[in-house]
Amino acid sequence: MDERYPPIAEHGLIGDLQTAALVSSRGVIDGFAAPGSIRPASSPRCSKDPAWLSTLDAIDRTLVSDSLVHRYDPAASPDGLRCAEGTFSLRTFLYVDALVRAGRLPQARYAFEKMQTYANHVGLFAEEIGPSGEQLGNFPQAFTHLSLIMASTTLDEALDREEGR
Repeated sequence: MDERYPPIAEHGLIGDLQTAALVSSRGVIDGFAAPGSIRPASSPRCSKDPAWLSTLDAIDRTLVSDSLVHRYDPAASPDGLRCAEGTFSLRTFLYVDALVRAGRLPQARYAFEKMQTYANHVGLFAEEIGPSGEQLGNFPQAFTHLSLIMASTTLDEALDREEGR
């Protein structure tokens, strides 16, 4: 088993082997479907690892729409739903955390601030943000708020370090 990337030992890689997108034993793309896959290990070394950075780039190309992150690519994995799925709030905050850890502070700050515009009047978020900016799904969504706290803490600490505080 590869100690740095335990899931890779249990799944297969897809693509050009420069990304860490994973395929489950069922043949389903799990690499971008599991919420934890968007967040590297907490160690700074893993956050800057070329395989992780290429995965982050692949997420940018395939799942990010105007800084908000889809749970999966519906074109690649049709789910049979008649309506379009919105972006996934938890996934967007995990993306912010991953961007910070990768050293992409301007992009992380933009995504975080953009996401704040979708909160309701008391700062709560739903599970998804719809195509017109409406909140969809479970509301309020506890896991989203946990990822909000994590992303805001990670971003705040990085910005403080950058400003020398």
